[in-house]
Amino acid sequence: MSAKGTRETAKAAGPGTAETRRSENGTVLAASDPAKIRNVALVGHSGAGKSMLVEALLAATGAITRMGSISEGTTVSDSDPSAIHQQRSVTLTVAPILVGDIKVNLIDTPGYTDFTGELRAGLRAADAALFVVSAVDGIDGATVALWNECEKIRMPRAVVVSRLDHPRADFSAAVARCQEAFGDAVLPLYLPGDGGLLAVLHGTGNGPAVEEVRGALIEGIIAESEDETLMDRYLEGGELPLQDLISDLETAVARGSFFPLLPTSAETGLGLPELMSLLTEAMPSPPERAIPPVMQLDGSALRSLEGDPSGRLAAEVVRTTVDPFLGRVCLVRVFSGTLREDSSIHIGGRGLADRGHEDHDSDERVTHLYAPVGQSLKAIPYCIAGDICAISKLANAETGDTVSDKDSPLLIETWSMPEPLMPIAIEGASRSDEDALAKSMGKVAAADPTLRVERNPDTHQLILWCMGEAHADVVLDRLRAQGVKLQTVEVITPLRETFASKATGHGRHVKQSGGHGQFAICDIEVEPLARGEGFLFADKIVGGVIPGTFVTSVEKGVRAQMLKGVSAGFPVVDIKVTLVGGKTHSVDSSDAAFQSAGALALREAAATAKIQLLEPVSAVVVSVPDDYVGAVMSDLSTRRGRVTGTTAANGEGTEISAEVPDQELLRYAIELRALTAGTGRFRRSYLRHEPVPK
Repeated sequence: MSAKGTRETAKAAGPGTAETRRSENGTVLAASDPAKIRNVALVGHSGAGKSMLVEALLAATGAITRMGSISEGTTVSDSDPSAIHQQRSVTLTVAPILVGDIKVNLIDTPGYTDFTGELRAGLRAADAALFVVSAVDGIDGATVALWNECEKIRMPRAVVVSRLDHPRADFSAAVARCQEAFGDAVLPLYLPGDGGLLAVLHGTGNGPAVEEVRGALIEGIIAESEDETLMDRYLEGGELPLQDLISDLETAVARGSFFPLLPTSAETGLGLPELMSLLTEAMPSPPERAIPPVMQLDGSALRSLEGDPSGRLAAEVVRTTVDPFLGRVCLVRVFSGTLREDSSIHIGGRGLADRGHEDHDSDERVTHLYAPVGQSLKAIPYCIAGDICAISKLANAETGDTVSDKDSPLLIETWSMPEPLMPIAIEGASRSDEDALAKSMGKVAAADPTLRVERNPDTHQLILWCMGEAHADVVLDRLRAQGVKLQTVEVITPLRETFASKATGHGRHVKQSGGHGQFAICDIEVEPLARGEGFLFADKIVGGVIPGTFVTSVEKGVRAQMLKGVSAGFPVVDIKVTLVGGKTHSVDSSDAAFQSAGALALREAAATAKIQLLEPVSAVVVSVPDDYVGAVMSDLSTRRGRVTGTTAANGEGTEISAEVPDQELLRYAIELRALTAGTGRFRRSYLRHEPVPK
């Protein structure tokens, strides 16, 4: 987000930008009644036309004077530099429009799988979802999976078939694809006709094709109606009141059991008035949807809150960006209460410590409150329950954090975050860049809960765990935009070393250079242990030739050398070391000397033994539709994977369990997506280390 709109004139913003196209007549400020708010997330695969549909709705309602261009980077939704570079949405944006006296917050979400985290954040901020399906292209598996996610939480949905102006557009085929992918409850409310749309539900006289669709639509509405007499009256040929049908349709849409479909074209404006009518009349207002569960700071449950502007404040940060002038800017959905300028608030975050986001609490003051319009911000005095706003200059807020009253803090249960599974290793281009990298990394990570930052304790590499290549490109672009000079390097797999045979070692550390010298001699035997047994140290000294205090010193030295490695520089595991002999000096022996002798003894033993390298192996569970099971299992075998079983995944395909070396999983997030047309998912957990094949 940028405060450009609050600081510069339209002339300074330059020709063609969203700022120069903004119309004061279409300005939407703070809403005053939750019942007159609609929060709708636009979802669908990349290239389906979501951003241009938002642009067309903004132009149709006067919020902008003319539509922008994706290729030129002038749309309201996609002015992020990474979005312009990649020619697709990479973040969620909010674009409010005013339809009559109802404020509709259009939440444009990315369609590419790498940015699933932004999409889920958009769904959290929304009360309904508008699935955008191209009349030219098919429906990808990721969109179907998203539909099923919405089904589980009964989120109200509608479908728009876009790009009907394209020469290859086929509306009938698109409807058939939607019904096959989403179910028979997806039914068109309108059909494209000469010069406009034909209203299916409103009267007759549009020809047999419309009548056939109208019959299916009425039967679908009746099936969801609470009036049990409607079906009998319909079958008997009685005329059903249009207003009753419309009322039942709106009720069914609001409770997520019926899904109207509309034809649209952002280029020609086809279907835009009908779509705006659907958004305002059929989509639920915030008070009609339950708000997420809340709890005390200690995790104990709280009574559910109502979406009341006068109630207890409960809001959530759904997106965070860093503006060079305004600092950290947070996009916030208010669920309960009213967020006011110059008020004291509590910021609380929990549950993302494993991704580098430590649990945190802080009290801050809201200095500036804004209504977001894409990347631009316009100052507002307050934001009520159900609305979406932006807060600037918060010091500690991160995406997923809860915003509540300072005097009565609470936490909102966070939404499900996708797990990043593709590692990227980075380092500063020079030593002086390392500090800048660490500082900028914190800002980027705070804005992106799908990014996990790790300093590997074995390889000492800085690892960014990303959702895929496109996500990694965005993260690197944002770091470089902050002036960080960095480079990517090959990810080093953290191997281990172990002894594959018995060996003996003699450690002699004797130095004399005037005054107290250093004297320590020890003899050890080393033997391998079974995988996972760790390290054992045994003392078999006879006659006290090494005092007990120095026996402990030998063990310390051996352990220190094990951490450094004895062959390739990786830690040594799964060995037993037995101290069998040695010598001391009454004056020159010391703890440090025997630690050095113990390390030397282990290195000497390694020089005569067979050293085996061990690689990490993960337990992997791959979830795929049944059509891809064979291909995935074959691919796993080429990765040296061992399939350990398959199970049905609750009617949603098959789960394949396997054991796979970590080295073969570095790019698996990308390759599984390509292998399964975007439908495959996997999770992994460390299992053990195994010998590296010759």
